[in-house]
Amino acid sequence: MGDGLPRERAEELGGLVGRLEHLFDSIRNPRTGEPYTNGEVARMTLGDLSEEDVAGIKTGAIADPTVGQVAALSGVFGVEPTYLLDREISPLLDEELVHALRDEDVRAITRESSRLADWERQLLLGIVRQFRDQKAPPTG
Repeated sequence: MGDGLPRERAEELGGLVGRLEHLFDSIRNPRTGEPYTNGEVARMTLGDLSEEDVAGIKTGAIADPTVGQVAALSGVFGVEPTYLLDREISPLLDEELVHALRDEDVRAITRESSRLADWERQLLLGIVRQFRDQKAPPTG
């Protein structure tokens, strides 16, 4: 798991440490395909955090980071600061979802479907699953 806590320990800790560890696991450096290092994340904050700050927050050594530190980390990973702080929200991102959301069509479908009523979203999901389950494309 990156260069931080073992997965079991991060999940046990939950909260900011567990969520941050989840982000490090789920969001990969597109150039290398590897998880971001603490140093890379620090550089991406444009001076708001040092590598030591990132490591301290990631390991829990900095138990109560400032609002600015949380905002800097959330900005790097493209999540709302509340994602890192809210104990009621389970992790929303996984590697598959992050990869899928890099596609503009997927983002457009997500935006449009989020505006639909619940029953319409369920209908749309059924259609998408039918496409997925098709063995061969129709010939025409």
